[in-house]
Amino acid sequence: MQSKDAIRAVKERLNIVDIARRYLDLKRNGPRWVAPCPFHQETKPSFSINEDLGLFYCFGCHASGDIFDFYGRINGLDFRETLEQLAAEAGISLDRGPADPERREREQRERSGRRQMLQMYELAAAHFAAALESPEAEECRAYIQKRGLSPEIVQRFGLGWARREWQSLTTALRRGGFDERMAAEAGLIGISERGRRAYDRFRGRLMFPIKSLSNQIIAFGGRIIADEEEAKYINSSDTPLYKKGDHLYGLAQSRRGITTKGRALLTEGYMDVLTLHQYGYDNAVGVLGTALTPEQIKRLSGFTSQATLLFDGDRAGRKAALRSCEMLLTRGLSCNVVLMPDGEDIDSLLRGQGPEAFETLLAQAPDGLRFCVDVLRALAPRETVEWARNFLSQVDVPELVSPYASRLATQLQLSESELRQGAAQRRAAGAARGGAPAQRPAGGRARQNMRDRQIMMYAVRYPERLDDLRDMGADLALQSAIARRLWDKLEEWGPEAAAYHLDEREKNFWSFCRGAEAAPRDDGNKELEALRDDLDAYYASAQKLSLAAALRQNAGDPDADVEYLRALQETLEKVHEQH
Repeated sequence: MQSKDAIRAVKERLNIVDIARRYLDLKRNGPRWVAPCPFHQETKPSFSINEDLGLFYCFGCHASGDIFDFYGRINGLDFRETLEQLAAEAGISLDRGPADPERREREQRERSGRRQMLQMYELAAAHFAAALESPEAEECRAYIQKRGLSPEIVQRFGLGWARREWQSLTTALRRGGFDERMAAEAGLIGISERGRRAYDRFRGRLMFPIKSLSNQIIAFGGRIIADEEEAKYINSSDTPLYKKGDHLYGLAQSRRGITTKGRALLTEGYMDVLTLHQYGYDNAVGVLGTALTPEQIKRLSGFTSQATLLFDGDRAGRKAALRSCEMLLTRGLSCNVVLMPDGEDIDSLLRGQGPEAFETLLAQAPDGLRFCVDVLRALAPRETVEWARNFLSQVDVPELVSPYASRLATQLQLSESELRQGAAQRRAAGAARGGAPAQRPAGGRARQNMRDRQIMMYAVRYPERLDDLRDMGADLALQSAIARRLWDKLEEWGPEAAAYHLDEREKNFWSFCRGAEAAPRDDGNKELEALRDDLDAYYASAQKLSLAAALRQNAGDPDADVEYLRALQETLEKVHEQH
């Protein structure tokens, strides 16, 4: 099936209540099913499912949607992954596109290769876990005990031991029937320059399996445990399954802790994550040895809009924290920053001073913008202004620009108007490089915003009537970039699939218009007629002003003036009729 048909078929074959029961203790309450919400911390049954409509809604955090929204959000999947998994469960085969034999064969090879990699990772994880129980792993077990990790944490995160032999895993993979070239592509083994000898990439290391949000092992990290002249950590290289800048260590194990606590603890290393979980902080994740990336933020924002950054207190740590704050804040997330005291890291602090000392640091942690201001005060005034302007120009959420600008101006003792002007100039320059923004036609901004909102409310509530809106020129009347993007998604994906391609702001608007608690829909005729009258008046007014401007530009051309005056008279009569 094509995606649109598959979406409809999944909804017909799968029941949202049956899916939700896997994760929630649902209770019948009249016509609805209720439970504590899995997406925020609470004990009251504010989460509600309307089985007849196939929709859910939370009265606490306002999460809402259908079976795809629920399954994707609770498992941290994007829409394509959600559709593939639910379609497979419903016994639905997805159409991959036109019957291009070469492309189909290539895609089949790629799918087969990914399946083999997943199987190899599972075998490797079992191999490492078994090796951890062997006599030669005594040094590794002693290290784990020294770090205070419990057997439950070891098991939950699937820790293992890579033996020191050169071909321990290679032999196991060979016995499992796996191709050595594929194992090398998966980053598990290396092959000598002459191509004659395969060898294990991970040797003599404590092994950390890295999981995807669908709970599949997709990579490994390995740490030496003795004073050896080797890299302290080595990680899997990028593969068709794994790009380290896209993933967070421990997110598969932490997602429930993040959603229930409403916040993520974001740190740098594998051991920091494990130590935090050992002490009950089951909402901790790590950045896998990279600077924080937009992809990681996007993945994290599917579970929470708040993060606490945990960094070393040295210069490098402060610099990394500043950059991470900037990325989180400009993308609409809020954050706090904890810098470890001199000579301490997360492990030494928790093990040496206990959770009470850590809780004190959390309670005293400044919010992200305050931290940025504190760091900026050490810079030269010109650098401070440049940073502030650049920061404001990158803010993705328009509603945040004003409060950010006010705080920065007050706390840095800068001119707010100059900050705003400089940020606007940078944003405009960026927009010009990507294409000049469309000119706004006649009409006040407030009225235009209301018109955009009315059009898109109707489009979302009655997406099957998009053609009617298009016929009356509604799409041409849209001026805001937000409204145009939402319209384009409705046109591209259609009413069944559009909801699964929205950003957070668009989803909130969609839920407001069509969620379980929205007003019921009728045939939409009355709303459409009211919208038609408003659009007719809008276009007539726009034409009047356009003709007046043309008269000014063509002054001195009598023939042109006569034609313009005739058109202007017709326009004025039309405007008068509509008002």
